[in-house]
Amino acid sequence: MKITRNQEVQFDEFSRACDLVEAYFDETIDDVALHAPVSRRQLIAVLARAQLSGRQFAIDGLTEQGEVVYQSSDETLFWLDGGFWTDMRGTHHLEPDEGRAAREVHRRLIEALDGDVPYYNRERDPFVLIERFALYE
Repeated sequence: MKITRNQEVQFDEFSRACDLVEAYFDETIDDVALHAPVSRRQLIAVLARAQLSGRQFAIDGLTEQGEVVYQSSDETLFWLDGGFWTDMRGTHHLEPDEGRAAREVHRRLIEALDGDVPYYNRERDPFVLIERFALYE
């Protein structure tokens, strides 16, 4: 399955990524989808694409593009510079509403862990890289 012009994954890998983001973000997906013009299923698919791309970016040095807010063996939470979600929208041909909804899911999770967004982070992009892919491989 081709998820970007330069990235292919097996369909079962994409399906596992969908299951993973659905379990990880849980009720936050429902909360955001309820108020966004994006269905729950669309949002899960967008979040899965972001995880698959984020894994590749992590290999290429994602930690150098921003600030790590929290890191554990299960996840790494970032504030990123450089328009991460704008790039995701372009790379995955997402509608603006899909990109905004996915960004909001990530922002809410980081705020829940780290508190309100400080002024200097408002323009930065939140991203949660889930590290638990190994459980499904």
